[in-house]
Amino acid sequence: MLASPLIMQADIIHEDVPVVALASSSNGRVSGKAWKLEKSATVRSQLPKGVKTKRWEDRMDKTKKEQAIKKLQAELRDEKQAEYERRKEVTLERKRIAEEKRRIEEAKLMMGARKAARLRKRAGRSKTVNH
Repeated sequence: MLASPLIMQADIIHEDVPVVALASSSNGRVSGKAWKLEKSATVRSQLPKGVKTKRWEDRMDKTKKEQAIKKLQAELRDEKQAEYERRKEVTLERKRIAEEKRRIEEAKLMMGARKAARLRKRAGRSKTVNH
């Protein structure tokens, strides 16, 4: 039996043909089309600086700093509010004391007027005669 010519060609090894190495890619294959560029990760330029950094520790350090700053700002704000409330309370207390003094003075004047009216009445003089 004669071997077919196709089988005979497959048995022949060509020494002069160079071996082509595979290009490095994710799957170990190349498209073979020269105009197709190798794909790479998208460059996202609009990200915040904290997210752009690649290290998790850097991001956590920045977050901790921001939290510390926020905590300090809150403390300062609370302190300022407390001082404002204290001043407000002092002012209101002073106003209450002044109002109480004024009321007591009016009461003293009223009681003095009533007492004088009683004395005039005892003396035999009435309001109608006095005025």
